[in-house]
Amino acid sequence: MAKNRSRRLRKKLRVDEFQEFGFDVNWTFEDSVTEEQIDQFVDQFIDDVIEARKLGFHGGGHKSWEGIIATQTIGKCTEEDIAAVKAFWEKQPVKDVAVSPLYDLYWD
Repeated sequence: MAKNRSRRLRKKLRVDEFQEFGFDVNWTFEDSVTEEQIDQFVDQFIDDVIEARKLGFHGGGHKSWEGIIATQTIGKCTEEDIAAVKAFWEKQPVKDVAVSPLYDLYWD
């Protein structure tokens, strides 16, 4: 059954053209990584992946990190975004890298 919703309501409900997809990411730095190195790796991640792909990252941690990744504007992350995040962390001194599939940020 089709629903005729106004643009304003679609935006408020975050559906149709206003639907947003994102994904979760988790990783754990190896024990040999220092505090300074953690700062460098996270800064590099933000610069090389997050900012470069116009994404946003909300999360944190110390040795074990977790967060959510979405676009900086209303939009949908892609499988390529997932691959870029995963590829970045697989090249770093981390273990247990886990990236979730895309999901609707407001309704899943």
